[in-house]
Amino acid sequence: MTLTHPGAPALTAALDCFFVRPGEDERARTAGRQVLGRVTYGHSGRPPTLHNGAPLVRTAMADAATERITEVWTTDRPVRSGRDGGLVYAEDGEHFFCAVRIDACGVYRDTVRQAYEAAFTLMWRLGYTEPLRMWNLVGDITGPNAQGMETYRDFCVGRAQAFESWSDRIGGMPAATGIGSLRPGIDLYFLACRTGRARHLENPRQTPAHRYPAQYGPKSPSFARATLLEPGSGTRPVLYVSGTASIVGDDTVHPDDFGRQCAVTLANIEALVSPENLARHGLAGGFRLADLDCVKVYVRDARDLPAARAHCAEAFRADADVACFNVGVCRPDLLVEIEGICR
Repeated sequence: MTLTHPGAPALTAALDCFFVRPGEDERARTAGRQVLGRVTYGHSGRPPTLHNGAPLVRTAMADAATERITEVWTTDRPVRSGRDGGLVYAEDGEHFFCAVRIDACGVYRDTVRQAYEAAFTLMWRLGYTEPLRMWNLVGDITGPNAQGMETYRDFCVGRAQAFESWSDRIGGMPAATGIGSLRPGIDLYFLACRTGRARHLENPRQTPAHRYPAQYGPKSPSFARATLLEPGSGTRPVLYVSGTASIVGDDTVHPDDFGRQCAVTLANIEALVSPENLARHGLAGGFRLADLDCVKVYVRDARDLPAARAHCAEAFRADADVACFNVGVCRPDLLVEIEGICR
């Protein structure tokens, strides 16, 4: 398949994303489009709800040192929304958004598996049979659960069990972020699409997460390093980059050096989105690091936030949407994680 360069002016994004900050007017960015979902990375959290005809997810991700943002997903198609048990969702005929909250509990694996299977069941019933992107915002992510297991490893068991039980219907694991949150419990939100549009990519610099050795937990993390949403008629390809950190192979590198971890993280993303890596997956075209937008940067220690912003200012376009958050990362020795969208 040949991909048109993402900067081609004749093409638009059928599914788009942007950030809104306090004092900004969302309406100026949504003219002529419909909202598929909103996620507020704010100072407090609540269970997801429907607001003005679209899902609204409110998560506790911003403290006094970081700004609150709302991530807005829009589409050029009419949107239908609804509830299904604890899930809120919206669909436009090509794309699907849903969210669910898992309240704090001693051990998460069973509730995580149930939440994932409920989301998969709803996607499948509505005809969106390819998961496209997953976000998992986990309170006390590297702390212990009631059995002494790290919370993230506990979460990974439930997620892996859900993918295993759906392995005859879901052909591949999509891009994902698993990151800390500032309140107990887990907030989940998902994107999915119709069959035949999602292509999942791995990174030549990194071991696929689902093949990590047992030292990282009883079940490996269930996600791809990126997922490409192939273009429809009149649209351009969009590449969703998973939360990416300073990992080479399966090892954390530079565990005590924030600047060097940032450099490795950005090098990992650059390799992942490159034309050479897309060619390894049978795709033509490709992206540059400077094409990354809707960038979220997760920083473990507040003292490193200024350095994170400086690294991003150097790496990304001046007009790129970039937001930084001071939250836990999925390994105790990781200081930073970065995700974004290339389009």
